[in-house]
Amino acid sequence: MIDNREQKIIDFIKKTGECSSKEVFDSVDISVSYATLKRILTNLKSENYLVTKGKGKGTKYYLAPAFELIQPIDIEEYYQKEIDERQIKENFNFKLITDVLSEYSAFTENDLDKLAILQKAYKSNITELSENEYKKELERLAIDLSWKSSQIEGNTYSILETERLLKEKETAAGKTKEEAIMLLNHKDALDFIIDNDNYLNTLTVSKIEDIHSILTKELAVERNLRKRRVGISGTNYKPLDNEFQILEALKNTCEVINSKKSIFEKALLALVLISYIQPFMDGNKRTARIVSNAILINYGYCPLSFRTVDSVNYKKAMLLFYEQNNISNFKRIFINQFEFAVKTYF
Repeated sequence: MIDNREQKIIDFIKKTGECSSKEVFDSVDISVSYATLKRILTNLKSENYLVTKGKGKGTKYYLAPAFELIQPIDIEEYYQKEIDERQIKENFNFKLITDVLSEYSAFTENDLDKLAILQKAYKSNITELSENEYKKELERLAIDLSWKSSQIEGNTYSILETERLLKEKETAAGKTKEEAIMLLNHKDALDFIIDNDNYLNTLTVSKIEDIHSILTKELAVERNLRKRRVGISGTNYKPLDNEFQILEALKNTCEVINSKKSIFEKALLALVLISYIQPFMDGNKRTARIVSNAILINYGYCPLSFRTVDSVNYKKAMLLFYEQNNISNFKRIFINQFEFAVKTYF
């Protein structure tokens, strides 16, 4: 999080435009030495909040193009305003993908260091498991993911009922046929990913469509890319309604994800951008969660179950991305769930 001193500096640079460290020191009242101010500026740069141009005494600081993407936002304060009171980006932002996410990382160096330590622990842990033990842990995670991913979409199966369904094909009393199919489709999609362990090493639109088809089979959901307008409850954000633009946005997304070196960034961008584009009439967030996990699994990284995510908080973080193109809260969910998965399953 940004502390009070950092916030004052950012507010000044936002208002003033590019400026030198001396100008910041002379104008911002934070009662620190010049050396301390320089350290604060260096930290803000390492966190991707600021960028510089020039060298030495000619160095100028200004807000990074990715600032809006990653700046911390108090989500509870944000949602104190009702839908129509919030100042939002109502229309789809192509430049977010082509100009910002293609050039800048959503993760800070500290984020990536933490995730790398967790991934190292995961690799160490699984070397101590037999093949059968590893499969059991993966099955446990798959049950939790199928349950939570479906719960986020309104499915009413409990986690125990989900386990019985996926292991013994026993449906729960009082539940709809569609709920059982949704859960079984999740398991099929995960089995497909595990059986084809390099399938999403290169992401394409057709592969995203393949995952969506598995997740929506035998459900009353249209296949192929959306040709009509779709609304999202809880927000005034309007996704693209032109099938050619939807295809373009998905192609851009695949290009950006394929260009990233960090597997964590590939997985996070798949998670948020497929949801943001809403390429299908239904099943978008489910598809995003499975594609994101497929990327992690294909590269030998720990997958996420999202088991401890509160469904409302998940949706709030996603809507914040839709409305402000801000990833800070959703990134926190991703990091916390990666840590949970490493420590819980393996």
